Amino acid sequence: MKDLHKTITTVGEFLVHALELEHESAERYLQLAQSMAIHNNEEVAELFEHLATMSQEHALDVESRAQGLILPEIAPWDFKWNCPSAPESDCLEFDANYLMTAVQALDLALHNEIRGRDFYAHVAMSSPHPAVRRIAGEMSDEESEHVDLLKDWLAKETHCREPALLDMDPPNMPE
Repeated sequence: MKDLHKTITTVGEFLVHALELEHESAERYLQLAQSMAIHNNEEVAELFEHLATMSQEHALDVESRAQGLILPEIAPWDFKWNCPSAPESDCLEFDANYLMTAVQALDLALHNEIRGRDFYAHVAMSSPHPAVRRIAGEMSDEESEHVDLLKDWLAKETHCREPALLDMDPPNMPE
């Protein structure tokens, strides 16, 4: 039996989800970029800035699709994700830290892009609305291009496969 609670049934509802996914992704990548810059991890900061730009561009594409539509307002707790927040933002299995390498950052981004692609693919397969299925399928294809791009970047970063540096002066945290 289908989980109707997780089914997106209108174009407006889908576009709100897509906008939230892309805006949250961009915001998270910008936060990570700022954190890396503060800690003088410039290579990874630039990488996260580039990923944020990609998400912002994708959000602009979604906004253009929504042109002329009245989008519904959805409370944060009513989004139909498979985790507490948008698939490309806080459902991380990775430990983002200021000593991370470019490879670790790309692995994190790849994980997020796969989750975004899978979300769109799920909507493309599960929505009862043909236009939602079509748009979600197109967006899943776009995310697949991002996944392929990240895989290519990772293949080029083989020289950085060493683990992150050890923090010789970790913060003092009360136990």
